[in-house]
Amino acid sequence: MRLTADIWVSAYLTRLRLADIPAFVVKRGDGTAGAVLVKLNTLDGKACLFQRSFDLMTGDRKWVILTEGDEADVDASAARQREFDPDLWLIEVEDRAGRHLLDEPGLE
Repeated sequence: MRLTADIWVSAYLTRLRLADIPAFVVKRGDGTAGAVLVKLNTLDGKACLFQRSFDLMTGDRKWVILTEGDEADVDASAARQREFDPDLWLIEVEDRAGRHLLDEPGLE
């Protein structure tokens, strides 16, 4: 059984808070089935945008980089994604060390 988007986002934000990594919801999407994008802002003018992808070979879901580079370019990419999908969630994580926790068990 899959978690709803709002439950996953809540758990993710809690996990980040416990690790003292600042994060916030930029755009709240559909609570049941909205896709989630995670923007990692390293606070140096650079950023990375992650999306969840489905691996057809294994059937697993994993986080992949949608775009990375200058923060303005990453923001523009996120804005384009929101135009395509109004149910989309956008979470921003701010961490100079580049921690996002998406590769931890239960979040991948």
